[in-house]
Amino acid sequence: MIAILKYNSGNIMSVRVALQRLGHDAVITSDPDLIRRAEKVIIPGVGEAGSAMEHLRERGLDRVIVSLKQPVLGICLGLQLMCNFSEEKNSQCLGIFDTVVRRFPAGARVPHMGWNDFVSINDDPLLKGINLTDDVYYVHSYYAGVNDFTTAVCDYGLQFSAAMRKDNFFATQFHPEKSAGTGVRILENFLGL
Repeated sequence: MIAILKYNSGNIMSVRVALQRLGHDAVITSDPDLIRRAEKVIIPGVGEAGSAMEHLRERGLDRVIVSLKQPVLGICLGLQLMCNFSEEKNSQCLGIFDTVVRRFPAGARVPHMGWNDFVSINDDPLLKGINLTDDVYYVHSYYAGVNDFTTAVCDYGLQFSAAMRKDNFFATQFHPEKSAGTGVRILENFLGL
């Protein structure tokens, strides 16, 4: 079973539909027991870090997420919540990735919305078969800088983490479910872990 975390964010149905197209059904849930029993967990999201973290804490899901041992994929807001802290509403986050999420600086057009390729890609199972020239789709105003967990880098006036990984936790700032063939490949890679 694949669990898609339900937690006060948008874009959940897009992820479910993308998985269905790949022949996988998923349960949308905030039930801690279902999440713990799932073979894989996806934390998608379009939203705001402060209210999302408040929602997770109220339900004890913050503790559940960090304890998971199966493959976990954070998408967009999901990546940001996996970091230590977000400047968005000065939010303490999950602390899986030891880095801070910042707002794009003044002068940058936000949100960063649309297609962009990569500056670099590390050898990582989530990104197997992905090339520097492959485009992926972004919608975000906050970013995690390049850090020890970065597996892919994008440039939008500054370089930031397009993807990160720590142990069984994978994350993408872009939306694989909206990234056409490249996104399909990334989702297939995750489902194959």
